[in-house]
Amino acid sequence: MYSEKVMEHFMNPRFVGEISDADGVGTEGNPVCGDIMRIFIKVDAENRIADIKFKTFGCGAAIATSDMVCEMVLGKTLDEALQITNATVAQALDGLPPNKLHCSNLAADALHKAIADFKERQVTLETGA
Repeated sequence: MYSEKVMEHFMNPRFVGEISDADGVGTEGNPVCGDIMRIFIKVDAENRIADIKFKTFGCGAAIATSDMVCEMVLGKTLDEALQITNATVAQALDGLPPNKLHCSNLAADALHKAIADFKERQVTLETGA
């Protein structure tokens, strides 16, 4: 069954939404279970995540892991945020049932893709390409 933390983040997610002028966007999905996560980040001048939102289509665990990832990295540097893994997300939620562990993989992967998107945009701005 789900932990109290999973249920809390599923029932009362704090970071649901979209950032229209996001600095980076990452999308990850699992065709087997149908879960899709999109994470939006705003990055400040010190390379800290100043704002973060998510939109997730999926089960309760997918929503809870998306919300937890956002909570874990808000205010962190990009390098600190890149240290988030599927295991750290599951641990922060006091565990997930074995058949739902793939949900934490999606959340961490979507975050990493949002950061990669931000970095690619910075290179484009710097090179003018």
